[in-house]
Amino acid sequence: MPGTDYEALQNKQAELIRKSLKGSVFIASIDAGVPARLTDPSDSRLQTLPVGTPTPFAMPWGDLGFLSNDGASYSSDVASSDVTSWGSTGPTRSDITSDNSTLTVVAQETKLMTIGLYTGADLHADSAEADGELIITKTDRPKAKNYRVLSVAVDEGDGGEIYIGRLLARAKVNGKAEQAFGGGDDPIGWGVTFQGTKDSALGFTERWFFGGPGWNALLVQMGFNAVVTP
Repeated sequence: MPGTDYEALQNKQAELIRKSLKGSVFIASIDAGVPARLTDPSDSRLQTLPVGTPTPFAMPWGDLGFLSNDGASYSSDVASSDVTSWGSTGPTRSDITSDNSTLTVVAQETKLMTIGLYTGADLHADSAEADGELIITKTDRPKAKNYRVLSVAVDEGDGGEIYIGRLLARAKVNGKAEQAFGGGDDPIGWGVTFQGTKDSALGFTERWFFGGPGWNALLVQMGFNAVVTP
C-alpha cells in the first residue's frame, strides 16, 4: 500500500481546544445531596443543585463567588510501587498505590461561607452578635470539617455553552493561603486548599462531568457517537 504525507495523516481541530472563560466553585456541607449529573437531559442546560434537609449547621450548595484569576486550580499526587528485576534496566511492574486530588481556590468575597471555610468556625445565619459584629476565637485543636465541592468551568462553542465539572465527594481544608491586610490592588482573599478523599457511602472520591449544548454539537468531532434524538 502506498504511503501518505503528513497533511493527509494529521488531524488537528482548533474548535476542540477548550478554555475556562468563566465558572464557579460551589460547596456544601457533607450532608448535602450530590448531583448525579450536571445537565438536564431534556435540553443539556445546567441542572439546579440538590437541596438537602435544612438543619442549623447544614450548609446547602452555594457559590463561593468571585475568585482570583487562577480560578479553580487542581493538582494530583500519584504514587506507585515498582518492581525491579535482575537484568532489567527499568521496572518490570508498576502499580498505582494512591491518586489524590487537591483543589486550591482564593475566594475574593468576604461572607459567611468564605469566612467559615478559612477559619474553620461553625458559622450559620445567626452567628453574628445582636449588634452585627462577628467574633471568632481560634481553638487550640480545630476540628476538621468535610464538604462537598463542585467546580464548573464554562466555555463557548458554536453550538452554545460547554460545561466541564469536577466534584469532590468528600473534601476537607488541609491548607490555607497567606492573607494580606495591606494596600495595593489585591482584595483580602480567603484562599484554601481542599483535599479530596473517598466518600464511603457514595463509593467514589471524584467525579467528572462534560456537557452542554455546545458539547453535544461537537460529539462526533471529538470521537463520540452523536446524540440520539427521539
